[in-house]
Amino acid sequence: MPAAILSCARYSGAVQRPPFTALASVYDAIMADIEYDAWADFVLDYLRAEGEVPRSMLDLACGTGASSGPFVTRGLEVTGLDASGNMLKVAAEKLPGVRFVQGDLRHFELGEQFDLITCLFDSLNNLTEAHELGQALSRARAHLKPGGVLVFDVNSRLGVRELWEDDAIEGLATMPDGREVHYHWSHHYDPGRDLGIVQAFCRLEGEEFVEVHEERGYDPADLEPLLRAAGFGRWQFGEFPDYAAPEADTARFWTFAHNAWPGEGLPAAGPEAA
Repeated sequence: MPAAILSCARYSGAVQRPPFTALASVYDAIMADIEYDAWADFVLDYLRAEGEVPRSMLDLACGTGASSGPFVTRGLEVTGLDASGNMLKVAAEKLPGVRFVQGDLRHFELGEQFDLITCLFDSLNNLTEAHELGQALSRARAHLKPGGVLVFDVNSRLGVRELWEDDAIEGLATMPDGREVHYHWSHHYDPGRDLGIVQAFCRLEGEEFVEVHEERGYDPADLEPLLRAAGFGRWQFGEFPDYAAPEADTARFWTFAHNAWPGEGLPAAGPEAA
């Protein structure tokens, strides 16, 4: 059943909104427990072990700025980019000293390069065609300084098939003004399209909406040819929080992709561990 029909059947009273539009107003309340600070330390600890001390950073798919904030407080000069104007409006209000730009991950051009580029919280899984992901990786590499690093996490193919226990999460979250938002997010895997479909239902003071999000899972074997084609010099895959190599049952893993220095050759085959 198509996602839109499935959504309407289950949430007949809710207004269907495009992805990451209405959700912007309640996103931070629902995601209050996400480990953004720990993720920032995870990224920066890796770079320190590599002898890298980034000063400038581009946060792709930055959303409401929740992923950008921890890097700002750790002293980096951060630029955030996202396709959703609704999300960026929240981000700009929350982090008034940070530059935020609206743009498409597949086609953006900022005319500058950064020491570090991040794309967190499985945002790249929203690119549901491999060539689209390849485009995003190429644009990211073009915006990295020589020796710079792109860091991102993705849900694996297994992770997208089995996203949540019982295929749903539900709860109440408190907004900054004290109002409560009830959310019920359900997951459906479409084997024919090999996509995970998330229906994000929210109710706030009687107003109901639902957004339908689609994700494709990517395994390390899917990413390697795309990273090579994008021109990265080397890369490493690891799990949070200990950088362990992903295994067959890994649901989510991280990629640390290094932009080559001038004259540094590309790997002929798979990556070498950093």
